[in-house]
Amino acid sequence: MDHLRLPPSNRLEALTHDRKGQWRIRINDQWRICFRFENGDAFDVEIVGLNT
Repeated sequence: MDHLRLPPSNRLEALTHDRKGQWRIRINDQWRICFRFENGDAFDVEIVGLNT
C-alpha cells in the first residue's frame, strides 16, 4: 500500500464511517478514486465527486 502514497500529491487516505475499509486517492480538486485493497488487488473501484 505504501507505493500508492507516491507521489505525495496522490493524498492516499483511509476512509471512515460507512466507507471504513476503503481508501481514496485524489484525481484532482473535485474527484477521488475510492477502492478496497485486498491481497494486492483493488476491488469496488469507483470515481467519486466531492459534492455527491
